[in-house]
This record gives sequence, C-alpha cells and structure tokens, in this order.
Amino acid sequence: MNRFKWIYLALVFSFVRSLSLEAAWTTKRLTNNAGESYFAAIAVDGSHIYVVWCDNTPGNWEIYFRKSVDEGATWQASKRLTYTAGDSMHPDIAVAGADVYLVWYDNTPGNPEIFFRKSVDNGSTWQTAKRLTNTAGNSYGPAIAIYDASIYVTWYDEIPGNGEIYFRKSTDSGANWQSPEQLTNNSGLSSWPDIAAKGVNIYVVWHDDTFENNEIYFMKSANSGSTWQTAKRLTYNTGNSIMPTLAVGGASIYVAWYDSTPGNNEIYSRKSADSGSTWQTAKRLTNNTGNSGNPALTVSGANIFVIWHDGTPGNSEIFFRKSVDSGASWQSPQRLTNNTGTSWWPAIAVNSANIYVTWGDSTPGNDEIFVKYSPF
Repeated sequence: MNRFKWIYLALVFSFVRSLSLEAAWTTKRLTNNAGESYFAAIAVDGSHIYVVWCDNTPGNWEIYFRKSVDEGATWQASKRLTYTAGDSMHPDIAVAGADVYLVWYDNTPGNPEIFFRKSVDNGSTWQTAKRLTNTAGNSYGPAIAIYDASIYVTWYDEIPGNGEIYFRKSTDSGANWQSPEQLTNNSGLSSWPDIAAKGVNIYVVWHDDTFENNEIYFMKSANSGSTWQTAKRLTYNTGNSIMPTLAVGGASIYVAWYDSTPGNNEIYSRKSADSGSTWQTAKRLTNNTGNSGNPALTVSGANIFVIWHDGTPGNSEIFFRKSVDSGASWQSPQRLTNNTGTSWWPAIAVNSANIYVTWGDSTPGNDEIFVKYSPF
C-alpha cells in the first residue's frame, strides 16, 4: 500500500474515532415539569447514580431526588424530599454504599438554615430531616463530604455580620452531630465553600473578598476536623476568583475556579501533590471570548475531569476537559451541549467506568435537569 493511501486511511480512522468518542456520550432528560428545576448535584457509587435538585413546580422551591441502579441506562421515578412552607435550595449529595446523604438550605424558619437528611437503602426511603443550624443570620451554600462513618458539612453563615465559613461533623453516620465550628474570621465576605475528605484529612476551599476582590483560600485538618491548620491563599489576582471546587486523589488535591482577571471569566486549576502543604503554579484551562463559569471537577486515579458552562457560543453551553496524567497536561475542551437555551450549573461524578455530568437547561422552555454519561 502506498504512503498516501496510508495517510488517507489514518485520517479517516482519526475522523471516525473522533465521531465515536463524541457519540459515546448518552443524554437523559430527568425532569419534565411545569416549573423550574435548578442546581443539580450528583453522586455515584458503583452502578448506582443519584441526582438531586430544587424545583419550584409546587409553588415554592423543594428538593427532589432521582436514581438509576444500572449506571444511568434507566431511571426510577422522582421523589420529592421536602414539603415546606419556605424555599429549599442548593442541595448537595454524597453516597457510601447503601447510605445516601443530603444537605440543603431552607428559609422556612424565617431565615435560611442548613438541613440534613439520610437514606440507608439507596434512596428508597428517607429518615426525618435534621436541622444543622439555628442562627439569627443566613446560612447558605452547604457542601458535604464523607469518609467511612464520618460526615462533614461546610457552609457560609452571615451571623457574624459578614459571611464566614462554618463546619460541622458527625462521627456516627449522621445520628449525632458535634457543635458547629467557625473556620474563618475575616473582615470581608467568605462564601461558597466546597469540601473533600480522605482518611483523617479534610480539605475546604472558598472565596473571600477581604482584599476587595475575591480570592481563593484553602484550609486543612489533619485529624478529622478536631483542629485546623492556618488558611492558605491560593490566588493573588487583579480580578475576582470565584466559586472554587475541589477533588482529592491520594495525596493530590485539585482545585478549580473561575477568574475574571483576563477581562472575561476563565477557568483555572491548581494542584497540590502533598496533601496541601505546597501548591503548583495555577493552570488556565480556558481561553475564550465568552464567560466560563461554575466549574466542577472529579478524580479517578490519574484521570482529572473538569466541567463548566461557557457563554462563548452565544448562549451558555456545557464544556468538558480531561487530563490523563494527574493534571500535568490537558486534552482539548469538548462541548457537551449544543442547545438553543441556557445550559448551566453543571455537576460531575465518576465511577470505575463512566463519567456522569448533570446540569440545568432552559431549552425545553423552562429549566429542566439533564444527565449525560460516557466511558472514559
């Protein structure tokens, strides 16, 4: 076979392989409601996939849940998990075996407070909700992490006058909770924390505007939350660094956020290979004409997956990027949605075989929850 024919066949194979990779993503619509469905979160354990979101179809915002037991191929009917007079918003979810844990905030008490609920049978039934905060201020943005029987929750609370980061833990799978602990004490607003746990190490990130523009901060406990090391500032920028998210793989910690320093919002990532003691130089993951925002990331071995929404196409779409070498290099971004509406607020999870992405999308006319999954 001559050289040019080899080149031609190689190009055809590359094109077909590219098409097959694109086609490998399967999309499922999880909601079809009269109201708006927002702020989806996702957790995965083996073949079980769990998605939660908030929905205002009842007239106020309530938390809903849906699961798949066959890696996303089919989905059981949605369950409504809250019935309140106020608004239940911004859920987060974690899973370990048959135990599924949920946190959210609810303003039924008069101001927003953090609530927790647990299922011990893969989400089939749910125990009574527990109220985790009882303050005069507003408690927002809860995030949850688990390790063995320990559950860790973080949020920000405006009771001091400005927003500060708080932490609370249970060491018996949510039956009892230790007293809340204030992790920050700054003159600015500390908000929108994320949390991860590995062994006795707990990691928290958030953004803080103490120095006029928002910067990303990181804090670690090396003894399951009994004490906390001094916070580390991860960004020093002229713009705003916002909405950090983190994931842990072994001793490596990965943080992603969006940053307005370039003039528009772009996604950045930073890594520590020694459990947060030192940090490598930040990497810029997007370079677009539109705004890239609300990243989420997850880790599986040397594979790092980042998801975000991006306004470059003219409307907001979901994009995905992958590293197969622990963040040393990154493959080209992949566009996961191509819709007429707004696709936003993505979340991501992974099991041993597949990547799962969920987001809200206004293409149907109102915002609905979608999920997309692919082998990796």
